[in-house]
Amino acid sequence: MANNDRITELCPNIFLIRGEETSSHSYLIKGDYKNLLIDSGVDKNFPGLQKSLLALGLKVRDIDIVVNTHEHFDHIGANRYFQDYALIAAHRFAATKITVEDRYVTMYKSGDLNEPSLKVHIWLENRSRFDLGNYSLEVIHTPGHTSGSICIYESAFKILFTGDTLFAGGKLSYIGESGSVGDYINSISLLATRKINEFYPGHGEISKTPDEDMQKALTNAEALLKDEEGVEVTHFREVRETS
Repeated sequence: MANNDRITELCPNIFLIRGEETSSHSYLIKGDYKNLLIDSGVDKNFPGLQKSLLALGLKVRDIDIVVNTHEHFDHIGANRYFQDYALIAAHRFAATKITVEDRYVTMYKSGDLNEPSLKVHIWLENRSRFDLGNYSLEVIHTPGHTSGSICIYESAFKILFTGDTLFAGGKLSYIGESGSVGDYINSISLLATRKINEFYPGHGEISKTPDEDMQKALTNAEALLKDEEGVEVTHFREVRETS
């Protein structure tokens, strides 16, 4: 195992690379055919991400595909370091916000006056698939947190990469400017029909009790829709104020 406390091997050749501060986690899947990274995190997290990739024997140019789970800055900011070497993929609803630089929705603020425009090479649809040989990844469109949110399902191991759609403990994410509580409830209800052994979120700890956590998320979302007090929402509600 690589000597880096930010790295955890979750399954054979699937690695969690923890993000720091506001950055999302990244997930590296070393495929038989291609290497795929789920979410690149924020710009300033990139040096740590690069160090983790090197610890796993990979350079930036060895990443073939970067998949963004949605369009928020804490998941897409470091795309700029990969987009000349890798194919960047996002759901088409996220891709529109990223490519037209809709910074109200993406909340993206780099501060680098010479930054390149972020690119999306593959505009994904529901049920799109990435065949890496050792893993086959299915894209599930899960609007709610944002309109372009996706989860990524691997049916052989029955694992789900959830971005900001689901968190351990059933906590809710901030419902973004393009999001909807109603869509969120529908998305979680659809995910609950899948057999899932573990899910891997964009922030926080992994979930080894996915059915229980999905039910808690549904309960919390329904309470939020009714404007009930005491609903626990993650820190993303403060992102716009502090970024």
